[in-house]
Amino acid sequence: MDTRVNMPDEESFGIEVIIQEGDKKAPSCPHGPTLLFEKVCPGEPAGRRFYACSACRDRKDCNFFQWEDDKVRHPASLGKKVVLLTRFLEFVSLPLEQKRFCQDCHLLLLPPEWTAHSSHRALSDDITVARLRRPSLLLRPLENKKSNAQFLFADRSCHFLLDLLAGLGFRKVLCVGTPRLHELIKIRNLEGKEAPVRSLLLDIDFRYAQFYSEDEFCHYNMFNHHFFNGKTARGVLNAFLREVGGAKVVMVTDPPFGGLVKPLAHSFSQIFDAWKALNPSGNAEGEMPMFWIFPYFFESRILECFPTFSMLDYQVDYDNHPLYKHGKTGRKQSPVRLFTNLPPRDVVLPEQEGYRFCAVCERYVSPGNKHCPACDACTSKDGREWRHCELCSKCVKPTWLHCPACQRCTLPAHPCGGSEVQPGCFACGSPGHKRRACPCGSRARGARG
Repeated sequence: MDTRVNMPDEESFGIEVIIQEGDKKAPSCPHGPTLLFEKVCPGEPAGRRFYACSACRDRKDCNFFQWEDDKVRHPASLGKKVVLLTRFLEFVSLPLEQKRFCQDCHLLLLPPEWTAHSSHRALSDDITVARLRRPSLLLRPLENKKSNAQFLFADRSCHFLLDLLAGLGFRKVLCVGTPRLHELIKIRNLEGKEAPVRSLLLDIDFRYAQFYSEDEFCHYNMFNHHFFNGKTARGVLNAFLREVGGAKVVMVTDPPFGGLVKPLAHSFSQIFDAWKALNPSGNAEGEMPMFWIFPYFFESRILECFPTFSMLDYQVDYDNHPLYKHGKTGRKQSPVRLFTNLPPRDVVLPEQEGYRFCAVCERYVSPGNKHCPACDACTSKDGREWRHCELCSKCVKPTWLHCPACQRCTLPAHPCGGSEVQPGCFACGSPGHKRRACPCGSRARGARG
């Protein structure tokens, strides 16, 4: 495990993710190697560990479950990757009038399959080359927020990201769970108006293999760093990460919002390590440039994993999300932000949307994010103007009021129970330490397997 990743504390949920080190192999499910979890009950010094699917938190999507001390189960085979890769090669050779797409099965149809899909909804006349270049418009998004969560970038955010990356001098973009950005890069390259940018899409949605060749798409699970096509796909990634001829690489990822930060950070660290090993010259102290797109309320967890990252004020919006839209005000603004290890002053946010540069903080901030002299920072996280509380010695949300009984700022309508409960040990209840530092034993400390 990369030593730069300081794993966040998730004890409040009673279930902890255990990142395994060494040669011990986890059992596999159809989504690749599973993750090891430990369930802890209050007052119990030791919890019981179990393996579960890395990608699906809902047992209805993947029912794999195995106690750590049970016999290892053999993985089930997806069996679809070879079929789809072959289908892609056959489909692109068809004349336009024979290109059909089944809306029910989300499948590009070959002529021998037309009869079997005759009762399904099919597109034929309008399967133009232009539409095939935008597969995210053909495929119905998978919207399980705990696994796939395919909320797709709106054009505003997508164009901003690509303009930003190109302006920063990046010529290769690793798109991890960002199919819309991958599409836009390829479309702009075809237009030929700007310097070409290469892109590689890593995504758990195998349906994209119908539209891209093996050097453009890898079926990938970002929660366990698993490549479904094994060494071949890893070779594609390694070739892409090599910065030949000064072509700088940047990674852009948009994980499911219901995903756990800890395994995501562990996977991204492995990509960082591969980039560093493949580009040893001049990268002794450097990190692979990255943009992690996630809601602002995960800031503390991301920064615990990657201390060199900072959160930017840019609000990312999505086409198919009912709430995360551009132009909303107040509490209805999109909470999704950019986290990056690049210097914040270098990330220029669009002035036409009201973003401005704060010379004191040396970064671009949203219109409602006012600089607080007392905090010496632009403190707003949600786009609204926050106010400074002298009693709390910090800025708080505008709807919060200071409660004398709780001795903190909170919502006016809250269960008032005195001072804020201080976090302590989930196992023994002591307020003086966390469970990992509990003197009750190694199992209580969550020792790594």
